[in-house]
Amino acid sequence: MGVPKRKPSRSRQRMRRAYNSVLRLPQLSPCPQCGEPARPHRVCPACGYYKGRQIFTTTVGD
Repeated sequence: MGVPKRKPSRSRQRMRRAYNSVLRLPQLSPCPQCGEPARPHRVCPACGYYKGRQIFTTTVGD
């Protein structure tokens, strides 16, 4: 197994950690039904639709 010759500098460690945090951001795409941003492959929290079918109903007054 490979062993590093030198300890990574603080700058290099922090650059790696900063990039890893960017990778975990949730990717949002517009809902085809209402246009609100929603996570892909999940029910839209704004309108309650998934793949053109209504999964749950939302109330407007809340």
